[in-house]
Amino acid sequence: MAADPYKTLGVGRDASDADVKKAYRKLAKELHPDRNKDNPKASERFSAATQAYDLLSDRDKRARFDRGEIDGDGNPAAPFGFGGGAGGAPGGFSGFGGRPGGGFRSEGFEFGADGDPSSIFDDLFGGLGGRGRAPGGGSAGGFTGGFGGRGGPAPRGANSAYRLTVGFTDAATLSPQRVRLADGQTIDLKLQPGVETGTQMRLGGKGEDGPGGRGDAVVTIDVADHPFFRRDGDDVRLDLPVTLSEAVLGAKVRVPTVENPVMLTVAPGSSSGRTLRLKGRGFHKKGGGRGDQLVTLEVQVPDDPALRAFVEGWAGQEGNPRASLGV
Repeated sequence: MAADPYKTLGVGRDASDADVKKAYRKLAKELHPDRNKDNPKASERFSAATQAYDLLSDRDKRARFDRGEIDGDGNPAAPFGFGGGAGGAPGGFSGFGGRPGGGFRSEGFEFGADGDPSSIFDDLFGGLGGRGRAPGGGSAGGFTGGFGGRGGPAPRGANSAYRLTVGFTDAATLSPQRVRLADGQTIDLKLQPGVETGTQMRLGGKGEDGPGGRGDAVVTIDVADHPFFRRDGDDVRLDLPVTLSEAVLGAKVRVPTVENPVMLTVAPGSSSGRTLRLKGRGFHKKGGGRGDQLVTLEVQVPDDPALRAFVEGWAGQEGNPRASLGV
């Protein structure tokens, strides 16, 4: 059974991120293999503490563990006791495993992941984590010779985080976006169907250098607001002003869309609040196809003496529009 990461680090379930990091720093400093070469138990505890920190420092993994969706090793919680061996691999193999979005996992470490504990090692040992020689003469990152003799791949460089604001119409039409990276390189980013604020796009090998290769660039998308379009799922909403004569007599009016204006037919006798649909003029959907544009009419009533005189003579002939409300 996988260990409870909270118990491994000696913190409660309500521990803050700072508390988790503080507890791990203390254990890492005490148990690091280069300081306990004659104590294999310390190496095992160090690996367990690192694995516990790796899980609890990742908010998504921590939430999934708290909900019982994964165990302390990060593997899906198998019902009724069924499941693979240690590390989720057949026969108990606990070596290297794939990681969504790139990187590998070995003995509780995730290389190329945002939660890489190397920054903590830098603070504790002045260069562990791939930016120098490890204490005790081990290789950079301390991943060979110091973990009970079990070697692992050299760590990749850290990921680089970027935020990119994308125009509303660009997001709806999936227009390519130009991104300038920290090294000055400029690339064209192809937006994917379903893009929205918070969407993350990973650019392989565009992060920082490391002994095991470059990390990735992770671009978080912010879709900008629009002066008159609004997003509703995959649909686009628009409030369209129309004149009184267009509403009463009917008309063909020019309507903006996220791509280009189109002609829309307003039926005679249309009232404010009536919604018309333009098929396939919304956002691209993840599963294919596009949403629609929903156009809500807003009848503009002019302040005109002749119109007032006409309505005064016509008052009472239109009936009670609120009768269905019981008033």
